[in-house]
Amino acid sequence: VSAGILEVHCDARTKAFEANDEGRVSRVSFETEGWDDLDVGIVVVSAGIRPRDEVARDAVECHERGGVVVSDTLQTSDKDVYAVGEVALHGGMIYGLVAPGYAMADVAADHLVADLLGETYDGSTFAGADLSTKLKLLGCDVANFGEASGDEALVWEDKLSRTYRKLFFSKTDDGWTLSGGILVGDADDYAELLALSKAQTVVEEPASLLTPLKMRGAGALEVDDSDPAKQICSCNAVSRGDLETFIQAEGEECTYASIKKCTKAGSGCGGCEPDVKKILKSELEKMGATVNNNLCAHFDYSRPELVAKIRLDEQNFKSFDEVLAAHGHGDGCEICKPAVASILASLHNEKVLEGDMAALQDTNDRSLANMQRGGSYSVVPRVPGGEILPEQLIVLGEVAKKYDLYSKITGAQRVDLFGAAKADLPSIWADLGKVGFESGHAYGKALRTVKSCVGSSWCRYGVQNSVDFAITVENRYKGLRSPHKMKSAVSGCTRECAEAQCKDFGMIATEHGYDLYVAGNGGMNPRHGALLASGIDEATTLKYIDRFLMYYILTAERLERTAPWFERLASNDEARLKALQDVIIDDSLGICDELDKRMEHHLATYHDEWAEVVKNPDKFAHLFKQFANTDEVQPADEMIQFVETRGQRRPVDWPADGEAQTNWRPPSLSVFERSEHAWQDFGPADAFQANLGTAVLYGKTQLAVFKLKDGSVFATQNMCPHKQAFVLAQGIASDGEVPKVACPLHKKQFDLSSGKEINGGDLEIVTFEAKVEGGRMMLHLPPRDEVDAVLATDKLRVCSKAPVEEPVFSR
Repeated sequence: VSAGILEVHCDARTKAFEANDEGRVSRVSFETEGWDDLDVGIVVVSAGIRPRDEVARDAVECHERGGVVVSDTLQTSDKDVYAVGEVALHGGMIYGLVAPGYAMADVAADHLVADLLGETYDGSTFAGADLSTKLKLLGCDVANFGEASGDEALVWEDKLSRTYRKLFFSKTDDGWTLSGGILVGDADDYAELLALSKAQTVVEEPASLLTPLKMRGAGALEVDDSDPAKQICSCNAVSRGDLETFIQAEGEECTYASIKKCTKAGSGCGGCEPDVKKILKSELEKMGATVNNNLCAHFDYSRPELVAKIRLDEQNFKSFDEVLAAHGHGDGCEICKPAVASILASLHNEKVLEGDMAALQDTNDRSLANMQRGGSYSVVPRVPGGEILPEQLIVLGEVAKKYDLYSKITGAQRVDLFGAAKADLPSIWADLGKVGFESGHAYGKALRTVKSCVGSSWCRYGVQNSVDFAITVENRYKGLRSPHKMKSAVSGCTRECAEAQCKDFGMIATEHGYDLYVAGNGGMNPRHGALLASGIDEATTLKYIDRFLMYYILTAERLERTAPWFERLASNDEARLKALQDVIIDDSLGICDELDKRMEHHLATYHDEWAEVVKNPDKFAHLFKQFANTDEVQPADEMIQFVETRGQRRPVDWPADGEAQTNWRPPSLSVFERSEHAWQDFGPADAFQANLGTAVLYGKTQLAVFKLKDGSVFATQNMCPHKQAFVLAQGIASDGEVPKVACPLHKKQFDLSSGKEINGGDLEIVTFEAKVEGGRMMLHLPPRDEVDAVLATDKLRVCSKAPVEEPVFSR
């Protein structure tokens, strides 16, 4: 805390707060012997939770020290009045955390519904709540869980990394169980420790839990995957038990969409989606239900089934419309369009931004860059094997300075440049291309990197030239589109400095060649790679990798990494490995010839995607222009505040959901109902590509225009209200049951007609009438100053201090 952030004064005995001539606090004096007075400008007193019970005091019983007194059913002294949250005093205690508030609300809701139905309800009661919590204070993780007591306590204190952990254990007849703990500085394993304490599982080696997660093996803490308390969605605190209960209540009609809507699991970062779907499949199978694994509502096939149909079809389909006409129905959506585009890129390796293909791509692929917070983009050149020339390092620095980009070396041995404006991306890549940089495909579901140690070229322990082989491997598979991202590594000896065993495919050098590991994973669910073959030469290694990757590409589900795909091959690791070796090495399915030829086709058709854009600037210019109707630009720092961090600038942290500057709402969806509207011309309709959002500038306001395949046109604000990010025009639009757009950041979906959020959310966006007339794009809009009063970019800019007043305008 004291490292340049706060200065902490311990054992302070405050004597007085002293005022200046203006009556404002200016000094704090102390009774502590030898202490000098402190000059201050403000004093903040942190004194816990104070119930706001003023309204209740005249109606129900309140405690003299504050709080509405409630029973176990959350009823007050007036049986028709309930109280929950920080105002409720239960058992002499005020709960100042959100989780107890939710628990109270559940109990109160049960009794209220029973009362409305005229029923007697003897069910749930509130008996107190778990006060476990995890917070981030001044950039430092802090957490507590369970009971801060037990028969023994173990303490870990690392002053170098500023980490403190204290775990309490209780002795039982069967052994030691975890009672609770305090974590400061590193709380990565909070969810697992919490689950372990709740389950009261016997811990064989208590000391193994004491060290921070990053300092111990991934398997040191084992929590039963079937444990109902295991947290699945950390964004919304949804456990396995929560999901199982919901699925069982929904029955055989339960879908992932309904789970996401009602439990919120998967509606945050989306990282838990594979686990949620696995639990759904397991629970449906227990019910004897048929598990629907269709790609989406427009295709009655799973991804592997659709791939099989496309690759075996004599028509040799190369467009989404052809695939949809032959094997699907409707117009497509934000799920199937990128999925089919990825399949076609894997099979044919044609340019992803050519013609109608651009409209199918997910936001990052369409921009050939990763969208970051605030709507700016990152630039990630490929650095094969981590080997880079001095001239290339110099140009990276020059580009970063020229465009004011935040620079960071990644764990994958390359340099990320953050904060680029979309309109600047072609110019940036033109500069990088001059010194040989190619696209790093950080934006795509493709091979990211092949990490390497220096191997025998420098290291005294190296037994093979891992750098040379890593560069060969990376250049061979660069640009290969797949169901999910892929990572690789080559280690020059068994010391494993490149961490090859936790990659999708990795090689470890031995005296006899290479050991080839496959289906490893770091990520959310770490997995050790399986040893596919050992002691093989480079040519054989490449042959097996060729087949492994192509087999994975042809048979994996959408957004499925190699690790979960491998787990689906059989019921245990031994059987899985045998099944894979049978296909890859022994050709048990008779498809190795096809797998080899498909890889040969990839190698023969490789192209650097950014080089194509730089060579043809006029052809792709419309994809990188900020606004279709003007050359004027709004820089990133007009949309989100940037702050200085160690000599570089970055966007301010997003506020947590529910705080100011999140979940923005217009005064009403009819805010402009009384305004005088007029049709405004925004340029040729041909400049607005079908099923692709396009941003336009109106005064100081960003608007998004969507032209769907059927010719219908919609206009909305460009700001997604969830995080006040100006990105809706970058989302994928589709019609289906309702015309909609999916925000590219967190996949919030909005009805383009009504502006209301779809799938259970309650956010709203402002919409405007639009049409194509005489070949021109026309929008029916109020005067600029009235639109700007509500939607101007500078009024909605995310900053470190929220504006005090809501945006309003007068007529």
